[in-house]
Amino acid sequence: MRSTNVFSISNNQTELVSKLLNWSKKFSHFALYPGNDYPDPYHQVDLIFAAGAKRIVVPEKDALDNLYETWKENPDWLFGYIGYDVKNELENVFSNNEDHVRAPQLYFFVPEIVGVLRGTDLEIQSLTNNPEEIFAELEATSAQAAQTLPELSFNARLSQETYLEKVRGLQKHIQFGDIYEVNFCQEFYADDVSLAPAQVFEKLNKKVHPPFAAFLNLPEHAVMCASPERYMQKSGNKLISQPIKGTARRSADPAEEARIKTALHSSVKERAENVMIVDLVRNDLSRVAADGSVYVPELFGVHTFPTVHQLISTVKARLAPDKTWLDVLKTSFPMGSMTGAPKVSAMHLIEEFEVHKRGIYSGALGYITPEGDFDFNVVIRSLLYNKSSQYLSLSVGGAITILADAEEEYDECLLKAEAILGLFSPPASA
Repeated sequence: MRSTNVFSISNNQTELVSKLLNWSKKFSHFALYPGNDYPDPYHQVDLIFAAGAKRIVVPEKDALDNLYETWKENPDWLFGYIGYDVKNELENVFSNNEDHVRAPQLYFFVPEIVGVLRGTDLEIQSLTNNPEEIFAELEATSAQAAQTLPELSFNARLSQETYLEKVRGLQKHIQFGDIYEVNFCQEFYADDVSLAPAQVFEKLNKKVHPPFAAFLNLPEHAVMCASPERYMQKSGNKLISQPIKGTARRSADPAEEARIKTALHSSVKERAENVMIVDLVRNDLSRVAADGSVYVPELFGVHTFPTVHQLISTVKARLAPDKTWLDVLKTSFPMGSMTGAPKVSAMHLIEEFEVHKRGIYSGALGYITPEGDFDFNVVIRSLLYNKSSQYLSLSVGGAITILADAEEEYDECLLKAEAILGLFSPPASA
């Protein structure tokens, strides 16, 4: 049983995040999901964190089934990630591209300490120390000292010319009727990088400030995630998925900003991409939902973030009484926004045209509660770090349809990468 107590905090979330990141350095396992005060009507918590590992779940096969059995044996919190390549156990697909990050396909841990923030109330649950002692320790912890990140030069795994050729090759498959849409990704990477992951995440989170940010620090790997996208939330029998398809730049000029948002919302191409994935998500959820319960309360919503505008839709459903959270994950993973439609055909073409193994990227980061609820993001706008090899990876991608312009898709990839790569650029001269 976990000892539990609730404390009132005076810190704003930015200060609390910095203190937690500094405090986290004493633990081999740490996860943090700040909501960043984003006005998301579906957030169950404002911030949640987990520290220490009572048990680790890293199955080599039957990944989701093993995760479910671990939870079923002793319902408790589980924090971690589902890697993209878990798809190989769910469908007749494979992953043979080179794996540079070399992370397990799935990694979860049962934490020793869990903290849940709602408003100014911080609930601390612990299997080890008294919650009062943990809170006193947190209160006494200072914010992280500001540090300058190293200047890094990232390499592109694909040249621009090769990227354009591959996009046009995928469009031929669309013309042949093999697929309607595919999410095609490329990787930027840096070798021999010495990083303090907690410092990098804090700077990234302050810059991008997304609703589904996540920091996961494990013994061999770290994920610094600035995701704007929710993959799936389960709350009781309620299911919510919020796929993103459609990206546009920000502008400092209010008139131009309004024009950009209007153009994004009315774009035939972006709406076509979005509605294809919405239909795919509806189909996935219909396999586990109560009859007639799948619906779309928001279609083509324009959501604004510090660095980009996004076209987001919301799909809801009620879980059928005879289905479990395992059924939800097995029927909907990987998320349609990161594959394409039809999903299996798109995944085969992704493997053929991409040149790196996605691994954690385009998987999901999140947590499962003792009650069997969960909230998972989509691992995009994320830095993946292998501590042993000192390999740092950033993958970005976009939806390819018959209407896509290859050069514009390449530019969109650069736009998505810009905010993150810029963390490691020299400061602009005065």
